[in-house]
Amino acid sequence: MDFFSFLVLLAIAYLLWRISDQLPDVLYRLSEIQKDIADLNRRGLEASSNTAPATKKPAPKKKPEADSEA
Repeated sequence: MDFFSFLVLLAIAYLLWRISDQLPDVLYRLSEIQKDIADLNRRGLEASSNTAPATKKPAPKKKPEADSEA
């Protein structure tokens, strides 16, 4: 049983080593994806603001309600 536990520990250590070896590349790719998504969102907002109608009616102003406690 001790030998089996040792093999499992070695397997876990190997997997952690492989994951940590690939981590910088994964983080770089995630940051590039994040930049691309931000750029797409920015372009979408610019496009929607350019196509918005310029003759939009302003919302009617509400009159303040007077206190009738007097």
